[in-house]
Amino acid sequence: MLRCSIVILNWNGADMLRRYLPSVIRHTNVANTEIVVADNGSTDNSIDILKDFPTVRVIQFDTNYGFAEGYNRALEQVDAEYTVLLNSDVEVTSGWLLPLLNYMDEHPNIVASMPKIRSALQPEYFEHAGAAGGLMDSLIYPYCRGRILSYIEKDEGQYEDVIPVFWTTGACMCVRTAIYKQIGGLDADFFAHMEEIDLCWRLQCRGYELVCIPQSTIYHVGGGALSYESPRKTFLNFRNCLLMIYKNLPAQRLIPVWIARFVLDYMAALHLLVSGKSKNALAVVQARFAFWKMRPRFVAKRQANKQQATVPYPETIARRSIIFDYYFRKKRQ
Repeated sequence: MLRCSIVILNWNGADMLRRYLPSVIRHTNVANTEIVVADNGSTDNSIDILKDFPTVRVIQFDTNYGFAEGYNRALEQVDAEYTVLLNSDVEVTSGWLLPLLNYMDEHPNIVASMPKIRSALQPEYFEHAGAAGGLMDSLIYPYCRGRILSYIEKDEGQYEDVIPVFWTTGACMCVRTAIYKQIGGLDADFFAHMEEIDLCWRLQCRGYELVCIPQSTIYHVGGGALSYESPRKTFLNFRNCLLMIYKNLPAQRLIPVWIARFVLDYMAALHLLVSGKSKNALAVVQARFAFWKMRPRFVAKRQANKQQATVPYPETIARRSIIFDYYFRKKRQ
C-alpha cells in the first residue's frame, strides 16, 4: 500500500494544470507517494497536457460527475493510507506534504488535516476557501481563522499553532483513505460546494478530529470552475448549506437555526438585489425552493447520521453568531 495518493480532480483546467502541476511534482518528494489526475470529462486539451507529465497517473471519466462524485470515483481507484484532495489551481511549496502526514501518523484520532492557505493572487493574504482553518458558527455559517465573511486578513504569523477545526478545505484536504470510504465519501447530491464541510461534520459526529497544520503552506487561486460572482456558485452554496443543516443538525437545534436562516437568507437576497446583483438574488430564492424539492431523499440520510453519530453536536461549532459579531460588533478577526 502506498503511503499517500495526491488526487487532483480536473475539469477543463488545462491552463491550471500547465501552470500548477509542475509545483506539485517538484515539491512532492515523499517516498511511496503518487500523484493522480482524475479528469472529469474535460472537453479542452487537458489530456494532451497531461502527456507532458509521464510520472502522473491519469484517470479518465466519460462525463463531469461534479466535485463530490468525481472524487468518490477517483478514490475507488486509490490504495493508499492517506489521500490528499488537491485542487488543480493550487501551488504547493517545498516540504508541504510531510507536516500533514507526520502529524496524522503521530495522532491516530486525527482523520483529516489541512495546510495554511494563502492567496495565489495576493500572496501576503489568506485565501477565502480555508485560510488558517475552517470553522463554523452557531447558525451554521462557515468561516475561517483569517477570513470572516468577505474580510480576509493578511498573514502576519498570527495563526501558526495547530488547532482543531470544524472543516478542512476541499482545496487541500489530507484524509485517511479507509475512513473516507467507510463513511461514504463526499455526498454526490451536493454536486459541488459545501460537500467537504458536510463530510467533515459527519466525521466529527463519528468521534474523529480534524486539524489545521500551518507548518504546511500552499497558495490557492480560488474560483477556478466558478467565479465568486457566479449566480451558479451562489445557488449551490445556499442550497447545499440548507441540505447540510437538515442532514446533520440535531432536532433540538434545527428549528431555531431554520427560522434564523429563513430570515437571513432573504435578507441576503435583498442585499444582493439592491447591490445590482439581481441574478445572484434570484439564485438565493431558487436555492431555497430547490432544497425543498430535494429534501425527501435526504430524510434517510438524516436518519442514518443520527443512528451512526457518537457525537451528536461537535464541540468545534462556535457558540456565537459571526453574522451578529461582524455587522454589530464590527468583529473582523
